[in-house]
Amino acid sequence: MWEKTVTINGPYNFDRALERLSLDPLQAVDPLKRTVKIPIYGEVPETASINAIGTTEEPAFLIQGENPDTAETVAKRIFHLFQWDTDIAGIISHFTGTALEPLFEEHRGTPFVLDYSPYACLVKCIIHQQLNMKFAHTLTERFVYTFGFQKDGVWFYPPPEKTAALSVADLRALQFSERKAEYVIGLSKLVDSGELDLAKFETKPDGEILKNLTKIRGIGPWTVQNFLMFGLGRLNLFPKADIGIQNALKKLFQLEKKPTHEEMDAYAKDWEPYLSYASLYLWRSIE
Repeated sequence: MWEKTVTINGPYNFDRALERLSLDPLQAVDPLKRTVKIPIYGEVPETASINAIGTTEEPAFLIQGENPDTAETVAKRIFHLFQWDTDIAGIISHFTGTALEPLFEEHRGTPFVLDYSPYACLVKCIIHQQLNMKFAHTLTERFVYTFGFQKDGVWFYPPPEKTAALSVADLRALQFSERKAEYVIGLSKLVDSGELDLAKFETKPDGEILKNLTKIRGIGPWTVQNFLMFGLGRLNLFPKADIGIQNALKKLFQLEKKPTHEEMDAYAKDWEPYLSYASLYLWRSIE
């Protein structure tokens, strides 16, 4: 067992981050204790915990892990997943004077938290396609509970080699559509065979990743944009096809109907190069 105290620049509202994480029933979150336990995907899976011991303006965290030999790697992974090096103060300043300023004031310091595995992120995005949020979470739970595993109270998505070996009937039994089942298994086969190396995307530009991933059956622009945001932590994504963002804009600008893509482009001009944070705070406004 090991532990380490980390301090970062504020504002960083860990409690708001936990609120968002709590929307996913697979998360091991305790908002009252201000803690979350997370899976660390690696050759030997392990778990780690994060406990907020500071404030929004002066953030500090106690992180704990299992194996002292992997402490440095795990701490670095947590730092990336929770985006502790992001200049949220600078991003807030960028939105001062824009239509989103009230949202950035209301949800001040809300950070991005990435999905714990790029592969799991893509699988989740495919499962969530064209489903309402409640059933999307239910279907994802069934998938993870049936084929994944639990360690120290933390759920891990099944590894790609296990999902690649499933049949469409295995997933249909969980109420996957036939196509959705084919998409998840097909993606997993590509990752398992090494034909698709998600680790290489860490250093690739957004456009190249979009071009490569949309060649894969079942992966369209919406899925790639969400993967770029929540799998890789890219800062300038604005998924215009997302119903939540459309509804948030409709509410914000008191529109009679959902905005067109052209109207969304016009709104977003002032928000670049932080469109991902614009998206996050728009989602927050309707959650």
